Amino acid sequence: MALAPKKDLTAKIMRSKIYSLLLQDRRIDGRKPTDLRPIKIETGLLSKAEGSALVSMGSTKILTGIKVEVGAPFPDRPDEGTFTVNAELLPLASASFEPGPPDERGIELARVVDRSLREGGVLDLKKLCLIEGERVYVLFIDIYVLDYDGNYFDPSLISALAALATAKLPRYGVVDGKLQKTGEYFTPEIRSLPFTVMVGVIGEKFLLDPQLEEEKVLDVSLVMGADEKGNITCVQKNSPGQVPLELMDSIVDVAIEKTGEIRRKFLQEVPVKLVESP
Repeated sequence: MALAPKKDLTAKIMRSKIYSLLLQDRRIDGRKPTDLRPIKIETGLLSKAEGSALVSMGSTKILTGIKVEVGAPFPDRPDEGTFTVNAELLPLASASFEPGPPDERGIELARVVDRSLREGGVLDLKKLCLIEGERVYVLFIDIYVLDYDGNYFDPSLISALAALATAKLPRYGVVDGKLQKTGEYFTPEIRSLPFTVMVGVIGEKFLLDPQLEEEKVLDVSLVMGADEKGNITCVQKNSPGQVPLELMDSIVDVAIEKTGEIRRKFLQEVPVKLVESP
């Protein structure tokens, strides 16, 4: 019981320190409030997966693997392939992550990535249909948080997009009404590259891409995504509290600017050419 007040006091001291630095346009790791940590992207690391990518954002590391099966389409979308996103916060990544099935944090992370991919229109799901109403490609996008130093949202989406953009799916032909592998492979068309930035608010100040020490003392945080056209594709407030209304215009503008910065970095490291929507 005696340890709780000490912990609260430590958090208050750290919050005060971070806030004081923000007033000086600085942060504890030397960044400016809207600076992102360095991003590193590696692809094709898992030989048994159709696509994979390891992304580091500072010391936070995310691995995504993609597996593909052939299955039935959803009844209301008979001419579209499907995908599902799963996220696991591995206990080896942080003392705060526990073994077992995904908790609410893992579910939230999966939903943010899933929403970004769907609302961003990343894949043309009709191109993943094999036999309308019968057989389609089913993509399983599995995200693993390997090392956690704050903000697993942004690198998880980068990792999922890099894995999709470099995936090799087996091509099928229809012979006598049945599917047969042709021995060829193809990469799914990428129509859009939406990215997110995690925003943390302390008082009337905000910062992007918080590291763990910052994340622990935020008043409130949210994740905001945008595509290459400046359309907002995702907004997720992922903690209690209120975002001051007077900050929202600035947060939206900075989110669009910084997702563009992530996109330029992504295109430097991942060979992808966007296919325009019809």
